Amino acid sequence: MYYVGIDIGSTASKTVVTGDREMKFVLPTGWSSKETASEIASRLLDQGIDVMSEGVRVAATGYGRVAVDYADFVITEITCHGRGGRELAGNECAIIDVGGQDTKVILVDQGMIQDFLMNDKCSAGTGKFLEIMANRLGVTIAELFDLAEQGTVVPISSLCTVFAESEVISMIGEGRSREDIAAGVVNSVAEKVAQLARRKQLPGTVLLTGGLSECPYFAEILSEKLGCVVEAMKDGRYAGAFGASLLAGEKKEINNQL
Repeated sequence: MYYVGIDIGSTASKTVVTGDREMKFVLPTGWSSKETASEIASRLLDQGIDVMSEGVRVAATGYGRVAVDYADFVITEITCHGRGGRELAGNECAIIDVGGQDTKVILVDQGMIQDFLMNDKCSAGTGKFLEIMANRLGVTIAELFDLAEQGTVVPISSLCTVFAESEVISMIGEGRSREDIAAGVVNSVAEKVAQLARRKQLPGTVLLTGGLSECPYFAEILSEKLGCVVEAMKDGRYAGAFGASLLAGEKKEINNQL
């Protein structure tokens, strides 16, 4: 059996396969989640995995999960990230997921999701904010972090992305260095994420997932703000898809027992 987990986010779509074979890949979501879901099915078929066959179970999650019309299970992001995080970090952990459009803090206790918080009302503490600011500075997000490490934080006071962008434009006009502005942008996002996480009592193990999980510098800043170690795990961006894949297998086992 193949168990396929598909996490269609607002900017990137992640796919994880477990079972008789293991593989993973990521695609840009683009303008249409439905087209992305079709592209994922084609990619899998190229690898000999037919999502319509009896030997495959598919679980979909994420922003565009309802667009995966061949999914056997459609599961919420919180459930999938919690399951994936538990597998990666253990039965007692917190998962901080910084996505393209929202930020989630999920608490796992004794292997079960106990509580969660989500900021989906404003993009100021999300990957979208970083993307907008990187574009304004004429760099990629990876380059933005490289610049930030070399700069001195300049405060960005605006809580709204639109006003914060205006602040950055003013700083550029004043001749501030890109390094300092980048440091201010990254610090601003880390503070927004930390504000959300501080609303809960965090356990000893805190895992960073989402696209920023591959940025050790961001995990370092977040650790300083929270006063605990935030682990930036390799392949942390796949946590939701990994959890969906595991849940597809577990749901199949439950169905077989009924």
